Amino acid sequence: MKFVIVGFGRVGIRTARILSSENHEVTVIDSDPEKVERASEEGFTALQGSGDDESLLEEAGIETADAIAALTDDLNVNFSACMIGKHHGARTVMRIDADYREEIYEAYASEVDEVVYPERLGAAGAKTALLGGDFNVLADLTERLSVATIDVPDGADVVSKRVVEVELPGDARIYAHGRRNEPMSIPLPDTTIEAGDTVAVTTDPDSLEAIRATLGA
Repeated sequence: MKFVIVGFGRVGIRTARILSSENHEVTVIDSDPEKVERASEEGFTALQGSGDDESLLEEAGIETADAIAALTDDLNVNFSACMIGKHHGARTVMRIDADYREEIYEAYASEVDEVVYPERLGAAGAKTALLGGDFNVLADLTERLSVATIDVPDGADVVSKRVVEVELPGDARIYAHGRRNEPMSIPLPDTTIEAGDTVAVTTDPDSLEAIRATLGA
């Protein structure tokens, strides 16, 4: 698949590296010449300029890209880049920075396919650790793993079990959980699974069907 990454900072670097390790085609855009040089040195096609420049995005191949991730620390640039990507039929992922606020999320979430806010995820992990939960599952994410969400049906064997007690095939792990029609969060040790819940798992893609069977999906 072909991806455009706008912003080669901490989040953008990691995203680009993971995609590249899975043999996807990645083009990087950044306004900082040093970051562009770094991206080039790592083997990426890299262009210097602003991510809200439509001509630059076209040069990066947005017209044929499967998705664009706007990961800079400038919310306006990220949103503009995603709107250009959306116009060209690409899937859009937009980063919201440390100044995350619910009203900002609501304003943009309906316009893009996904909103990510790494700083808030880090805070959620710290809170979970303080309350006795296990956040290491997210640290275990590697280039070999993918993420999937699965709805737990009525009658599944895992219903009434604590999330931490559920054994999945291979190295798969449940890293997030949510009640029916509620946001997902990192489960605490006493969180139990109910019918209609949604769980998010990290897994080798080849094990997904076995995991779905284990969860009764």
